[in-house]
Amino acid sequence: MKKVVLFLLLAMMTTAIPAQSFDFQEVSYAPERTVFQLFAPADAKAVKVRIYREGLGGKALKTVKMTRQGDIWTAEVKGNLKGRFYTFDMGRGECPGVFAKAVGVNGKRGAIVTLADTDPQGWDKDQRPVCKSPADLVVYELHHRDFSIARPDAQHPGKFLALTEPWAIDHLKSLGVNAIHILPSYDYGSVDETHLDQPQYNWGYDPVNYNVPEGSYSTDPYHPEVRILEFKQMVKALHDAGIRIILDVVYNHTYDIEHSNFQRTYPDYYYRKTADGQYSNGSGCGNETASEQPMMRRFMLESVKYWMDEYHIDGFRFDLMGCHDIETMNQIRQMVDAIDPTAFIYGEGWSAGACALPNDQLGMKANILKMPGIAAFSDEIRDALRGPFSDDTKPGWLGGVNEKESIKFGIAGAIRHPQVKMKKVNYAQKAWALEPTQMMSYVSCHDDMCLVDRLKASIPSLEMEELIRLDLLAQTAVFTSQGVPFMLSGEELLRTKQGVHNSFESPDSINHLDWSNKAKYPQVFDYYKNLIALRKHHPAFRLGSADLVRKHLEFLDSPAEVVAFRLKNYAGRDDWRNIIVILNASRKAQSVAVPAGIYTEVCCDGVINEDGLGTITGDKAVVSAQSALILHD
Repeated sequence: MKKVVLFLLLAMMTTAIPAQSFDFQEVSYAPERTVFQLFAPADAKAVKVRIYREGLGGKALKTVKMTRQGDIWTAEVKGNLKGRFYTFDMGRGECPGVFAKAVGVNGKRGAIVTLADTDPQGWDKDQRPVCKSPADLVVYELHHRDFSIARPDAQHPGKFLALTEPWAIDHLKSLGVNAIHILPSYDYGSVDETHLDQPQYNWGYDPVNYNVPEGSYSTDPYHPEVRILEFKQMVKALHDAGIRIILDVVYNHTYDIEHSNFQRTYPDYYYRKTADGQYSNGSGCGNETASEQPMMRRFMLESVKYWMDEYHIDGFRFDLMGCHDIETMNQIRQMVDAIDPTAFIYGEGWSAGACALPNDQLGMKANILKMPGIAAFSDEIRDALRGPFSDDTKPGWLGGVNEKESIKFGIAGAIRHPQVKMKKVNYAQKAWALEPTQMMSYVSCHDDMCLVDRLKASIPSLEMEELIRLDLLAQTAVFTSQGVPFMLSGEELLRTKQGVHNSFESPDSINHLDWSNKAKYPQVFDYYKNLIALRKHHPAFRLGSADLVRKHLEFLDSPAEVVAFRLKNYAGRDDWRNIIVILNASRKAQSVAVPAGIYTEVCCDGVINEDGLGTITGDKAVVSAQSALILHD
């Protein structure tokens, strides 16, 4: 009994931030000297390091030739270089190197800083919010600029600091999300930080310096310490609010090949090529990195570790994880476990084109069984609900298409379940998750039509009242599933991007959140808020174990337009004995047979109230058109 109590106490304790540790140091600073190291070809004719006064412009103060030991080139520069900038040059153009931790404006030159000077007040006491299981997470995907640029009371619109402001924290806490997935926040290439007075926009999937925060999201991109400090202030504010931070990482490709730090330091080492010598393009962006190469794998491991140690990041979303080899992903999971086993890792279980490695070696969704502790997005439940990614005009189950079995597969968390007929599931031929926490349950994200736009595009003549009903119904499926729920920021405000599918460089007028909708459609925000609370308050919806899901989740017979299931026998030690969820996409009310009993309605006609909305007695439940009914006894 004492061991059980001790285990529970440990599980409830907040995970302390580990001390910083980092292995490969391109720049080792001390007041009396700075040592530079670079991984570059042994046969390079000359490798140099240059020291500059500023981050952009001006002539080099000093140029030093580096000496070689195998593939590692080294130089020592005496004197105090703090505040100076540097570049490496092995004959293909100057760059900050691969492992830069601080850079000048636009990331052209590395910066020599003391990272301890960038810690905000109380940083040494910062702690990760408690997370007993990934099943407890509610992930909210957010782009810094989208979230705050049109907020009337934002003091730092479009910046890291916007997420430290009371209005932002209040909104997120009120909604109930406990993990923020921030779109790429490292230094990327498509926004000119010297002209932030001009309209510019990008999602940031064009990496340049992977280990440095993006300057355009800071209040001053010219001074390297500012972006680092402000990123940490953002993390600290969210942690203090009980919200974890998940970083979107894009190790699968670079902005381009010729100008990348990889190519300028060790040509062709970091990229895959096809059998005929062409650069492979599994990313769809003109190149794909070679995660199986020892130094690329090491770079990914050390980069992830650095973000956790220096910036206290709580998890990672891997862009096009299907481009990375399985061994690298598993090594990352093992390393992360040593720092914080509660850190969450997930990714896109696909690539954007054929990779130079065979699929059975890659982090594809079909190979999640080989990657314990790593999750992938479920396009099965996403497309079953709203229609295929390949055609915005085709509806899914919400628009009358029979995708019932695919939704059941998603409700179960992509695990093997005896009542799911895999032959009728839209994409997966077999269950691909070992545990339900390996499946991200969602209906929309940044690189797609948001839910409102997709419903409008796929269901003709959709009036606002019907649109809201279907919107709420879709998210009810997501948040009552056994996977890890994920939502796009602004969906709680009926977000629209004016029908734009891929808005990665669309202006603010397309991408911004319309905060006036919170007052205009209060029933929508209230439903999202109460739906998230319902999931949090009832462990039956987040069992976290495949065996428990198979034991307690029972699908009920229902018409094609209806998905109905029961979480039975105090699932997850829930306070409610049996919970019945009925999702009706039909434009007519539907009757579903349920085990005879006396039930309390907690969700009905677009309203959620855990204290009860009414009572149903008997063995039939009637669910209104295009809505969810949730009951318990």
